[in-house]
Amino acid sequence: MLVKNPKFEISAVKPSQYPKNNLPEIVLVGKSNVGKSSFINTMVNRKNLARTSSEPGKTRQINFYNIDDSFYFVDLPGYGYSKMSKKEQEQVGNFIEYYLQHRSQIALIIFLVDIRHLPSENDKLMYNYIIRSGLPCVILANKADKIAVTKVDNSVSEIQSTLNPLKDIPTLPFSSERKVYMEDVWKLIENFLSTFVRL
Repeated sequence: MLVKNPKFEISAVKPSQYPKNNLPEIVLVGKSNVGKSSFINTMVNRKNLARTSSEPGKTRQINFYNIDDSFYFVDLPGYGYSKMSKKEQEQVGNFIEYYLQHRSQIALIIFLVDIRHLPSENDKLMYNYIIRSGLPCVILANKADKIAVTKVDNSVSEIQSTLNPLKDIPTLPFSSERKVYMEDVWKLIENFLSTFVRL
């Protein structure tokens, strides 16, 4: 997909702040610092559309990125960031849960995990929550540039076996450095957008 004019539209913490134009939404979920912002920048070929940080827990709101007025990338706050106070964690958890339960524009959840590690307990909890929600999902094993190319396929397979032993959910590698994986991810996204029917 050739993206011409991506733009950051709004940060939201409550439904009244969500975009009102009814475009489908591709939602990014993952632990803090797993690379959701870098994923957006890579996919739209921009360096700084989504602000990246080496400090985990930086995203505390739901960020909506308008992609050529055809759909949104929606960046949810990362989970598992221990330096957030309990109150902050609860507040963030509540508005994420509300969004996932009530937003009818969600066309796909992209669940990012770190290819270098087997999924954590927090990853498993979030994955199971997504599956119970009934929302369509794909798993991306991110940071594939951090391991040898020869180990990528095996690592992806191990992650899928841990999270999705039925192997009925697409599981792909991704890297913001090695852009060879982009095309497969775009194909998946385009497929979900083309078949999306709003409930």
